Amino acid sequence: MKIYFAGPLFTPYERDFISKSAVTLRENGIDPFVPHENPKFANPADTRSPAKKCFDADFGGIDGANAMLAILNGAEVDDGTACEIGIFSELMKVDPTKKGIVALHDDYRTQAKGEGKGINGFVLGCILKSGVVCKTLEEAIAQLKIWQAELEAEGHLGNTGRAS
Repeated sequence: MKIYFAGPLFTPYERDFISKSAVTLRENGIDPFVPHENPKFANPADTRSPAKKCFDADFGGIDGANAMLAILNGAEVDDGTACEIGIFSELMKVDPTKKGIVALHDDYRTQAKGEGKGINGFVLGCILKSGVVCKTLEEAIAQLKIWQAELEAEGHLGNTGRAS
C-alpha cells in the first residue's frame, strides 16, 4: 500500500524523524512517499525553491497514495500538513482506493483532554471524518495494515490515484 507521509520538514530533527519512521513503515510492507526524499524535488524545505515545483511534486505523491500518515506534533499543526490533509480528504470523495488519514500526535504539550484541544478543530474534524489520531507509530501502522487488507480484499492494491 502506498501512503503519503505528511509533516513539517523544516528542521533536521523533523526530517530525521520522518525518515526513520519511513524505514519502519517500509519494514512493515507500507510504501511511503516522503517529500524530502523525492528525487524530483531534492529539498522541499528550501524556501528558495519554487512553490509550484514543491506543490506539483507533493501533489503527485498525495494523488498516488492509498492513505495518508500526518504528523501533528508541535504548538500547532504545520500549515503545509493541514493543506495536504484537506487535499487528501477531498480526493477520497472521488477515489475509492483512498482509505483514510492516520494522524500521529505524540506531543504531550498539546495533548490536553477534550476534543479539539491542542489541534485545530477543523483539521481534527477532517481527520476524524475519515480516519484516526494515534499516539504511537505502532498504532498508526496497525491502522494502515487494516486498510491495506481492505484494499487487497477489494482488489484495489496497486491501483492508486490518477497520476503515476
